[in-house]
Amino acid sequence: MTDSLQPPATRRVAVVGGTRIPFARSDGPYATASNQDMLTAALDGLVERYDLQEPGAVGEFVAGAVLKHSRDFNLARETVLGSRLDPRTPAYDIQQACGTGLQAVVAVANKIMLGQLESGVAGGADTASDAPLRLNDRLRRILLEARRARSTGARLKALSKVRPSHLVPDIPRNAEPRTRLSMGEHAAVTARAWGITREAQDELAAASHRKLAAAYERGFFQDLVVPFRGLARDQNLRPGSTVEKLATLKPVFGLDGPEPTMTAGNSTPLTDGAATVLLASEEWAEARGLKPLAYLTAYETAAVDFVHGDVADGEDGLLMAPAHAVPRMLERAGLGIEDFDLIEIHEAFASQVLATLAAWEKRGLAPVDRDRLNVAGSSLATGHPFAATGARVVATLAKLLAERDGPGRGLISVCAAGGQGVTAILERA
Repeated sequence: MTDSLQPPATRRVAVVGGTRIPFARSDGPYATASNQDMLTAALDGLVERYDLQEPGAVGEFVAGAVLKHSRDFNLARETVLGSRLDPRTPAYDIQQACGTGLQAVVAVANKIMLGQLESGVAGGADTASDAPLRLNDRLRRILLEARRARSTGARLKALSKVRPSHLVPDIPRNAEPRTRLSMGEHAAVTARAWGITREAQDELAAASHRKLAAAYERGFFQDLVVPFRGLARDQNLRPGSTVEKLATLKPVFGLDGPEPTMTAGNSTPLTDGAATVLLASEEWAEARGLKPLAYLTAYETAAVDFVHGDVADGEDGLLMAPAHAVPRMLERAGLGIEDFDLIEIHEAFASQVLATLAAWEKRGLAPVDRDRLNVAGSSLATGHPFAATGARVVATLAKLLAERDGPGRGLISVCAAGGQGVTAILERA
């Protein structure tokens, strides 16, 4: 009798590097680019930068998109086949709304940690410009009836039911199916619950643009961003953004409540883009002469009941799951906020970031030093192609930690539609 297979001891997971294309506002430079086009460009940039062309260089590719056409049903695998990566590289799709990119990182990391992979690439892409238009449901039912018809007469009878109103497509909406409220409207409810002011939101938004502009100016993104379709830097970036300029914008969310505070300037715009990140075992990186930027050491997901939960008091707001995930993760790791040199919070809305910070303090965590928060800018300045954000944040934070030339620790917090959140810790020994 042979011994049963025992799980191997876990290994450290290295973040080797990342590549993304510049993020663009919807209906702009990438208006005719598909998810696959953008993801392929980001992946090819990674392949070239880290010399991943040879057979077997990458063990697996995991990626996803939130807004997907039927043609995207096998997006990750089709991206591999259209890229410079070895076509024998396995790939699969993953999707958890705005947490998709970070969950893809976790999926790859778990296999590396268990010794099932030596290397892998995680990523994501999304286009708000090329969003799928769904067939009017009444027309869809008529066409299915016609398809099932057993005679020409029966088919024509079914098709005769088509009316001009049936030809109007169902336009996708950024709304939760169970509440029919947009993400912005949900965030407005949370902003009121936590007493988040307009001025505080505009200050955070202006700081995001200022920090991103400074990072570009010092060449930080030179090895992280590859030009695509005429763009060399994120299109949404406004280096001259100030609190005074943002204060002139009219509110766009929460208009049904008193003193609405959320504007287009302190909310993330609809964005197109793609990002990838290379993960590996220490042995794989060493064999290739690559120095890890950081190590992925912990992660946690959470969800809130934003339909029936404590929404009015802010505890179960749609985008508040990281307020629950981070304290759990830190308790498990034996860490506090004060143990982190850098903190990356995805800026879906400035109000959501500020509400999350307030909730962490309410749960006993130390206040976040703003000088450590999103030091190279975040989604308010870069934009937010839903599934791409997680990979962007991981690659950015890993490089920021590597720049410190010494031990360091970084926290990642990403909120997601559906009342979910994905969080992680990166460390550099």
